[in-house]
Amino acid sequence: MTNFITKEEFLNSAGTVYGPGEWFKVTQERINQFADATDDHQFIHVDPEAAKETPFGGTIAHGFLTLSLLAHLVPQISPKPENPKMGVNYGMNKLRFLNPVKVDSEIRVTSKVLEVVEKKPGQILTTSEITVEIKDEKVPALICEWLGMTFV
Repeated sequence: MTNFITKEEFLNSAGTVYGPGEWFKVTQERINQFADATDDHQFIHVDPEAAKETPFGGTIAHGFLTLSLLAHLVPQISPKPENPKMGVNYGMNKLRFLNPVKVDSEIRVTSKVLEVVEKKPGQILTTSEITVEIKDEKVPALICEWLGMTFV
């Protein structure tokens, strides 16, 4: 569910931390679907028997799958300004994959707003540090600096 705040609150949200969000299970079915969508069928992702022989002891999610799930997970915790026309992915400044997400692990996100700038009237660029936590793991799956452009 999306929360809405005023444009002024949105513009002044630098330093605000949102989350953590709800836990989200990364299943083998989802990993296989991502492999099909990207044509990345490396055995470590899609072959549970062969993956048992690796240091991970089983299959792991693609790093880019974990990254792609931000499109689903971050909007659940981050508010939008009232009456947005649309939002678009504007890119990444930094991205590090720190810990693999093993099959059937649960992940969740936290977002810290680093900067909010109105680039043009009605176009707000937000830079946020996103952390993807893995349940029962000390090291997060990834940390990135994500840019989003909101049109109001």
